[in-house]
Amino acid sequence: MPKMQKLRVALLVVIFCEMVFTANAQVSTCLTLIKDFPLPGTATRFDYQAIDEGRSLLFIAHLGDNSVAIFNMKSSTLVKTIGNIPKPHGILVVPKLKKVYVSGTGSNEIYVLDENSLDIIKKIPAGTYPDGLDYDPKTNRIFVSDEHGKTVTVFDALDNKVLSTIEMGGEVGNTHYDPVSGLIYSAVHNSNVLVEIDPVAMKIVSRYKLPGCQQPHGFFIEPDTHYAFVTGEGNASYVVFDLTKKLIIGSGKVGVDPDVLAFDNVAKLLFVSSESGVVSVFKVTKAAVTKICEGLLAPRAHTVAVDPSTHRVYFPLENVNGGPVLRVMESH
Repeated sequence: MPKMQKLRVALLVVIFCEMVFTANAQVSTCLTLIKDFPLPGTATRFDYQAIDEGRSLLFIAHLGDNSVAIFNMKSSTLVKTIGNIPKPHGILVVPKLKKVYVSGTGSNEIYVLDENSLDIIKKIPAGTYPDGLDYDPKTNRIFVSDEHGKTVTVFDALDNKVLSTIEMGGEVGNTHYDPVSGLIYSAVHNSNVLVEIDPVAMKIVSRYKLPGCQQPHGFFIEPDTHYAFVTGEGNASYVVFDLTKKLIIGSGKVGVDPDVLAFDNVAKLLFVSSESGVVSVFKVTKAAVTKICEGLLAPRAHTVAVDPSTHRVYFPLENVNGGPVLRVMESH
C-alpha cells in the first residue's frame, strides 16, 4: 500500500475511533449500565418489547429464535420462554384483559397469550406480514399493521374475530391508539404520511403528509403534549407532529435506520433506537422536544423498552460474546 494511502487509512481510523468514543461519551451522560443478563436461545435478531408495569414483566420478541422471553424486572430473572411463535415481531400487553398479543410473521397470525398461565390460547389470522399493533380500550378492538399487505387488520379483543381490513395505500409502519382523541394512527412508508383512522367506523379519516421524513415507520404519541414523534427509516430523520394543530413543529436527525421507540412518562424522556446501534434520547415538553444525548450503544441495539417506575431501560442484544443478552441500563 502506498505511503499516502496508508496515512489516509490511519487518519480515517483515528477519526472513526474518535467518533465512537465521542458517541459513547455522549450517550453515557444519559444512560448508566446496570448489568447484562444472559437470555436463552441463539444469537439471532430480537424485535419489539412490551412492559406490564403492574406485574413488572417485560415481554421480548426473539424473532430469530421463534420465541418470546419473559423477564421479571423486579427480581431481574427470566420467568419463561414461550416457543413455537414463528418470527415474532410486535408485542402488545393489555393488562385489562390479562392478555398479551404477539404478531408472528412466520405464520401471518396474531398469537394470544394468557398473562396468568403464559400459554398460547388463540391464533388469529392477520394479513401477510403483521407487525406493530395497539389496543383501543373504548371499542375493545386491536389494530394490526400489515406491513407488506399494505393494510391494517382490525379484530375484536373479546371474541378474537377479525372485523375489518383497512386498505392503507402503502406499506404500514407502526399503528398506535391516541388516548386524547380516541383515534388510531398509522405510519405509511410509500407516501410518507400519518394516517388517521376512526376506530368505530374502521375507516380512514385523514392523511397528513410528513415532509422531510422518508419511509416513516416507528412513532410514539405523547398524550400530555399531544405530539406524535415519527421517525423516518429512509433518511435517519424525525418529525414532531402536533396532533391537535395537525402540523409539524419540529424535525431533526437520529441514528441510521431508526426502529423502536420507548417513553418514560415520569421523566418525560423519549428513547429512539436504531439498526445502526445509535440511541437518541429526547426530553419532551410542551415547549420543545429537545435531544439531550445520542451515541453508539451497541451493534444492532435497535429495540428499546423503559420502565417509568425505575427509569431502567432495556436493550436486548443478539450477540454479546457469542450469545444473546438483555442489557439493562438506567437513565439519569
